[in-house]
Amino acid sequence: MQKKEIIQHIVNWLKTYSSNSKTDGFVIGISGGIDSALTSTLCALTGEKVICLNMPIRQHHTEYDRGHEHINWLKKNFPNVSRAEVDLTNILEQLENTFAPEIQDYLTMANTRARLRMTTLYAYAGHHKLLVAGTGNKIEDFGIGFFTKYGDGGVDISPIADLMKSEVYALAAEVGVIDSILNARPTDGLFADGRTDEDQIGATYDELEWAMLYLENKNSYELNERQKVVMQIYQSRNKANKHKMDSIPVCLIPKAFLY
Repeated sequence: MQKKEIIQHIVNWLKTYSSNSKTDGFVIGISGGIDSALTSTLCALTGEKVICLNMPIRQHHTEYDRGHEHINWLKKNFPNVSRAEVDLTNILEQLENTFAPEIQDYLTMANTRARLRMTTLYAYAGHHKLLVAGTGNKIEDFGIGFFTKYGDGGVDISPIADLMKSEVYALAAEVGVIDSILNARPTDGLFADGRTDEDQIGATYDELEWAMLYLENKNSYELNERQKVVMQIYQSRNKANKHKMDSIPVCLIPKAFLY
């Protein structure tokens, strides 16, 4: 893996896209996780304006602290980086007081958190003439659909979506992301109990990466019992979340009906 070359390629791509779109830089939601840490650092390396937005909603303190530490590290190393914080807890509580109790299941309200953050990111992006930079990796965006539709999936650009999670870690280490993030277990930050991605999915990113590559390479070797479980997890999530990863269905009207 040519880490320096990949980093420079993404940085050049970001600069070119921003220039062509007549925008002034990027806004990124900082979660305290590896994906947003790498994405925000790559954006910072462009020299363009970067706003790192912390949006706690009953945030687990370790996630918040890591995000805060990462933003401070970025600001120390990149003069083009600024920070902003919007506590969305009160807005979520207002929605909880407005929504009927029967629709407020755990997953629905977790997805609502993600959509509140997306709305906030676009408010900052619109006001400051910036692009919303997505933080999804290849496994999440194209493998198991592990993101919220119109939440963290609602972005302008996806600079790391062609990178496996292991590659994200390798590049993050290369650009100097802080150890507390490099060593943290991945989490989407949507649950106050601090549950990890592995807790939710039932498999590690290394296992999911194996499953994705196994299918892409059309392998046929016999699987052991754990591999069979992981493959079932991967394929069931891939199938269930196709609606996130495919284009929005459009009902095409026969031309004979229009003339």
